[in-house]
Amino acid sequence: MFVWPISVYYEDTDAGGVVYHSNYLNFFERARSEWLRALGISQTALLAEDIAFVVKRAEIEFRKAARFEQNLFVHSAVIEMKKASMVFEQRLLDEAGTCYCEGHIVVACVALSKMRPHAIPPHIAQELTQGAR
Repeated sequence: MFVWPISVYYEDTDAGGVVYHSNYLNFFERARSEWLRALGISQTALLAEDIAFVVKRAEIEFRKAARFEQNLFVHSAVIEMKKASMVFEQRLLDEAGTCYCEGHIVVACVALSKMRPHAIPPHIAQELTQGAR
């Protein structure tokens, strides 16, 4: 499990101060990227090795409207790992544990130059699944 703080900025909201629906995906993406960074995994180095992670599928459920100037947390966990893909369960919560949005995001590992599946490097798979449920 990885937790990353998110502050809702004006640019994340619509005219009514409510987070625009597509921005929840941005929050989830930032949390996954920061998780890799916290593990010492450089996406720039992976790109130099012709390896990239791409979103294959995203299923999200909106539970409650997040609003301008809220401080929230994205909780992320890998719930399934395959040779070249993984499924993240991600939730956007406040300090009290109220869920605003949750999603299952399927991320595929690809050889970037060919956009074909590539095995997830073993050290990355190991780091991301330590403590996975």
